[in-house]
Formats: sequence, structure tokens, C-alpha cells
Amino acid sequence: MKKCLYVLSLLVFPLSLVAERISPEMALQRLIEGNKRFYTDQSVHPDRTAERRQETTSLQKPFAAILGCSDSRVAPEIIFDQGIGDLFIVRVAGNVVGPVELDSVEYSAIYLDSSVVVVLGHENCGAIKAVMAGQTKHVETVAELILPAIKKVPKDQVERAIKENVKNSVARIRQSPSIKELIEKKSLKVVPAYYNFHTGEMELLE
Repeated sequence: MKKCLYVLSLLVFPLSLVAERISPEMALQRLIEGNKRFYTDQSVHPDRTAERRQETTSLQKPFAAILGCSDSRVAPEIIFDQGIGDLFIVRVAGNVVGPVELDSVEYSAIYLDSSVVVVLGHENCGAIKAVMAGQTKHVETVAELILPAIKKVPKDQVERAIKENVKNSVARIRQSPSIKELIEKKSLKVVPAYYNFHTGEMELLE
């Protein structure tokens, strides 16, 4: 009976959307390769067809979750050269992790079978610079989550503060019991990364 249900599912959903969760290593490599296509001006813009829209109408199976900054210059589908249904994206100023962001990441990892979570900071982050300058009026909630990273570095080291903030966000995600369980099963990785505006390249921070 179980086999019959599986075969029936293939008639309803494309094989690519009902396949097992890919390994974290494969998922990360797919992002790395997509980013390389982007920064070498060889993007192929996959999964952006009318057929893909129809495939994903009733089901999504994003292979990766990206927790990134809201910055207009850091659009994950573009810099990783991915398409509809490939990435589950959570964007917030300063790529911080509060309760809502954590719930969103957990949803992607637990219910959508995403194999890797990338926390993506970026060069010249305005949120980090604002907190370092004490300009936190009206952004107090975000500033409170960024502040621990700021306290770790000298006031003039913006890039280091950005990377510390990314690592703090990764640590918060990894502390989630459900995320920790997936990591221990080797079915999920949570990875810190940094995006360089000048080169377009993603740098892994560990």
C-alpha cells in the first residue's frame, strides 16, 4: 500500500519535489556552484519557467534555507543563481535571529526538508554600522540582537563585527533542540557566511 501511495505521489508531484532530503554537503555545494556562476557572470537562472511555477503550486521542497539581511543588494536567488522553490528565505535587517526568525528556519528544516541553513552577512552592513555608531532609535529590537557582536570587537572593525554577528546568529539557531537533533543526525548543517559586494563571492566563515 505504501508503495502504491508513493507511485501515486509521482503522478501528482514532480520527482524533484518528492525526492528525499539531499545531504547537507550536496546542498552547500549547490549553493557554492550557483554563487560561482553568479560572480563569474555565467548565471543560468534555473527553475524560473512556467513549468516550474506549476510544479510548485501545491508543494515546495527548498534544498536550502538562507537567513540573510534585508539589504537590497543581497538577494539570495540572484547571488546563488537559484529559482522558484529552490530556497527558503528569511530576511531581516542585520540577519539577526529572534523568535520569529528561528521559527521560520525551523519550519524550513523540519517540515520542508531543507538540508542546509546559511546565515549570510555582507560587506558594509548598514545595521551593524548603525549599532556601532549608537544610531539605534526605532530599531531597538534589531540593535539588541546585534549588540553582543559589537561588544566583542574594536569600534573601527566593521567587517569583524559583521562576521561576529553572523556567528552569533548561527549559534542561536544551533541552540534550538529541533535543529540540534537534525545536526546530530547529519541531515542538516548550519553555516555562517559573508557576502562581498565587490567580488560577488560568498565566503564561508568556518
